[in-house]
Amino acid sequence: MQGLTPKPITEHRPLEWFKTDERELARHDDAEVVRRQGEDMKANGQLQAVGATEDGRLIFGHGRWLSAKTVGIKTLEVKLYPASLSDTQFKLIRAAENLHRKDLTGHRKWLLCADLMCGNPAWQMKDLAEHLHFDPSMVTRLLSPSKCIPAVQEALAAGKIGISDCYAISKLPPDEQGALLGLKLSGASRDTVEQAGRKTRNGGKEAVRLSRVKIAMPQGASVVISRKDLGMCEVVELLTETLKEAKRAAEQFDVKTLQAMMRDKARG
Repeated sequence: MQGLTPKPITEHRPLEWFKTDERELARHDDAEVVRRQGEDMKANGQLQAVGATEDGRLIFGHGRWLSAKTVGIKTLEVKLYPASLSDTQFKLIRAAENLHRKDLTGHRKWLLCADLMCGNPAWQMKDLAEHLHFDPSMVTRLLSPSKCIPAVQEALAAGKIGISDCYAISKLPPDEQGALLGLKLSGASRDTVEQAGRKTRNGGKEAVRLSRVKIAMPQGASVVISRKDLGMCEVVELLTETLKEAKRAAEQFDVKTLQAMMRDKARG
């Protein structure tokens, strides 16, 4: 796999030096928000540098560039990356900077991840997760709209549904996804959509739900999970999360410490 690029150097460059991406600029279509950010930059300085290659291609920070232009700021602080960046490295840096922002829509997150996967046909989801430093389960959810029918993708783009809704809908075959979308658009919660999808996958029968699940393990061990309304999806997710935490803790702690850590995390 391609490694990450060397740490960039930080300099100041004039606005006209940057080569912007029209598609990225088009995302910042609220003129009042752009103006307010520009006025704040004039009053308080540029709080976060933009990113660009040494030949001027703007990687991230199109909103800051547009705001600076709107209020007459002449230069921007910029993190400079090598001009030799591959297309994948360029997109990874852009995605990493964008995906950790709270204001990024689910639709935009999906497009960023899908673009990276399309540009790297040999990648599996775990490869993208490793590059972005995400849990693989998160990447599975972010890419779930790719398994959905166009109507679901359009609803996501319009902000009518979220990534979690797409994930629930994507578990059904394409010819059965429309019904779940209609249920969600009628005002149903994500949990209701998930339960309806589960019922469909079980041939119309209600899936078995328990409040206590005891799983026998090798060497006479067992694991007990207690929680209201447990189904197979919840059991798998809880066991997966617990295994991930245990593997992480095994590098530094003993089993007693793990037990205390998991108890504290559950309380939190």
